Amino acid sequence: MFKKLAIGAAFALALTPAASFAAGGGEQHIEDFHFSFEGPFGTWDQNQLQRGLQIYTEVCAACHGLRYVPLRDLEALGYSEEEVIAYSAENFEVFDPELDDFRPAIPTDHFPVNDGVGAPDLSLMAKARAGFHGPYGLGINQFFKGMGGAEYIASLLDGYTGEEKEEAGTILYENKAFPGGWISMAPPLAEDQVEFTDGHPATVEAMSEDIAAFLMWTAEPKMMERKYSGFVGVIFLSLLSVLLYLVNKRLWAGVKGKRQH
Repeated sequence: MFKKLAIGAAFALALTPAASFAAGGGEQHIEDFHFSFEGPFGTWDQNQLQRGLQIYTEVCAACHGLRYVPLRDLEALGYSEEEVIAYSAENFEVFDPELDDFRPAIPTDHFPVNDGVGAPDLSLMAKARAGFHGPYGLGINQFFKGMGGAEYIASLLDGYTGEEKEEAGTILYENKAFPGGWISMAPPLAEDQVEFTDGHPATVEAMSEDIAAFLMWTAEPKMMERKYSGFVGVIFLSLLSVLLYLVNKRLWAGVKGKRQH
């Protein structure tokens, strides 16, 4: 499993608008990435989710928690119970009131809370951020493209232009996806920062998509079950509508027939 590395600074204090310093502004650009889980028949890409977990562990966990995600849920990503036990103990510690001390995490624990640097919790971030809007707040783009929370995260991480400036003693970095165009967080991802076991390219764009997909899973772990239930419900209601139509036609056939004479 993966070793926890305290790499870099916060991944997206800039995820919150309050962390921005809008200076001069810039048009926000959210890329419409094509994730495997999108659409009524979309499914999770387990390899992508595992890569996203690795990025979170090695880059994001140093500053951001996932307080609402139980570690045992990682079995849904294709890991065995033994692998989840090893991952939990190797990467995280939790405070145990009974011991009055910290101990290695176990699968029944949640990912630890990490509020030390004021960085936002990422458990529900993909649902808290809407990437697509309007026009005029009508949600038309969202009807065709979805909320776009994962797209917003991926666009933010891949949206740095390399330009920076200093304002009020703070270094700001130009970002095409962030409202206002400038954020106070340095780019958290770099080429080949993470070495994937499946040999997948570790470009900034690819890693941005992987961590965005993983955070979509943490925010909506039961998405596939919900889609299946909705599909079954639509089929059931369609069959019921046909049956009700046929019953109605049969019940009123005599009455309608008499009126015709």
